[in-house]
Amino acid sequence: QVQLAESGGGLVQAGGSLRLSCAASGRTFSRYVMGWFRQAPGKERDFVAAISRSGGSTSYADSVKGRFTISRDNAKNTVYLQMSSLKPEDTANYYCAATYYGLGNLVPLRPSDYHYWGQGTQVTVSS
Repeated sequence: QVQLAESGGGLVQAGGSLRLSCAASGRTFSRYVMGWFRQAPGKERDFVAAISRSGGSTSYADSVKGRFTISRDNAKNTVYLQMSSLKPEDTANYYCAATYYGLGNLVPLRPSDYHYWGQGTQVTVSS
């Protein structure tokens, strides 16, 4: 089992940047594919980005490609989401998640494929 804790959210103007972090407990972090999801009020939880166990493979939602970058540091049990050129429509609660699904460089994209979740961190982008 792994416990996840997000940090780094906040209020930022459109065009600005934020870096989210997600710290994981335990010694088996490198066994999990990690993902970031977001949920705006009244909407479903959507996939944002995911990264393979080694960090060698990543996947992004079309809406964030070229603006967001996911990375991980297995020595620090941490996954990051660097967000740039933020837009008001990026406003949401951002969650990191871990899954033991995924083979090789394939990373799951559905929330239902993830087994462990953090509590979320709010990102608000003002226009």
